[in-house]
Amino acid sequence: MTKNFDQRIYCDNAATSFPKPPQVLQAMVHYAENIGASAGRGAYAEARQSAEVIRTCRQRLNELFNGENPDHFIFTLNCSDALNMVIHGLLKPGDHAICCAMDHNSILRPLNELTARGIISHTRVAAQAGTGLVDPADIRAAINSRTRLIAIGQGSNVTGTVQHIREIGKLARAAGVPMLVDAAQSAGHVPIDVQADDIDFLAFPGHKGLLGPLGTGALYIRPGMEKQLNTIREGGTGSVSDRDTQPEFMPDRFETGSHNAIGIAGLSEGVQWILDQGIGTLAAHQRALCEAFIAGISGLRGLEYFGPRGSADRVGVFSVRIRGMDPLELADELEHDFGILTRPGLHCAPAAHQTIGTDQSPTHRGIAGTTRFSFGAFNTLEQIQIVAAALTTIVTRQVDCGNGQRETHAVTCNP
Repeated sequence: MTKNFDQRIYCDNAATSFPKPPQVLQAMVHYAENIGASAGRGAYAEARQSAEVIRTCRQRLNELFNGENPDHFIFTLNCSDALNMVIHGLLKPGDHAICCAMDHNSILRPLNELTARGIISHTRVAAQAGTGLVDPADIRAAINSRTRLIAIGQGSNVTGTVQHIREIGKLARAAGVPMLVDAAQSAGHVPIDVQADDIDFLAFPGHKGLLGPLGTGALYIRPGMEKQLNTIREGGTGSVSDRDTQPEFMPDRFETGSHNAIGIAGLSEGVQWILDQGIGTLAAHQRALCEAFIAGISGLRGLEYFGPRGSADRVGVFSVRIRGMDPLELADELEHDFGILTRPGLHCAPAAHQTIGTDQSPTHRGIAGTTRFSFGAFNTLEQIQIVAAALTTIVTRQVDCGNGQRETHAVTCNP
């Protein structure tokens, strides 16, 4: 039975951010109580107010990411939905795509599915085992005459590694190959400039670093690229209803059905909170959390963390292993004894775990992978110090019994 704690420490922001700014919930409650209508489905005031909520969110996203046009931010179910819109909508029979070994299954699975059907081929570029970084030169070398897409996760949800997107974007643009960036772990955490970074498509969730609710996400389509992207779903848009073909204009071409307007209302306030704080300020806060965590666990014998050393080239995502402990066992102990919430396992990124060598169970009796800590805007330095102290306690009381077992508060070793 889990103990009661005055304050449980949430360290699973890579899955979804928590808590949210108060205005996120307030905006959703206001929408539910006072607006309630579906944008584009009526001429009355509430329907117009709903449309204004959606329009405002597009404008805020355009400001945050330095987009060229707010109407080129397409609202989606989540980041996976946005990635699928590009991968399935852009690639055609005979095309070749490039991804990397640190990518999430939201990139790997669509590419593998299209490859298994014999529609496309793709190359998975290796990453450095120690850092998780991909050499941009290796991506350049993988480009051939049929390459139609480079899809890459900017921030790893396993190691926190941040790829050198600007350098990759420049080589992709020079080669005339569109670049799709999965910003699931970077949006809201680090500055992203879609123009300076030469990003053609930016996919991101609303519920992680952007601090909105679950069930929200968006895809930025660089102006002009919409002409190369086929729709993967069609239907009602609330516009040009006299026609039975999909609209050609943005954003309606890619937004089918009623919007998750109540979710977008919350997302809009999450984005505004980030704009008010300043993305540079939030990135600096995250660096401070990373540095405090690294300092707190450095020198602990039997504990290993993966990815870049130090706070450079990373976001606040750390995969940890303690010698002799299963990832789930460590996560359970952290919650039970310290009220610290983490995620154990393979984190939907099997190739990343193969890269860093954690794709097998460390104890041969439990699950593979790592125990993941992921920090967000509302984590504090004091919390990180508590987390590091908890890991120190667990490592210290770890006793090697000489027979593959261990002794802790819950396990007694046989002589």
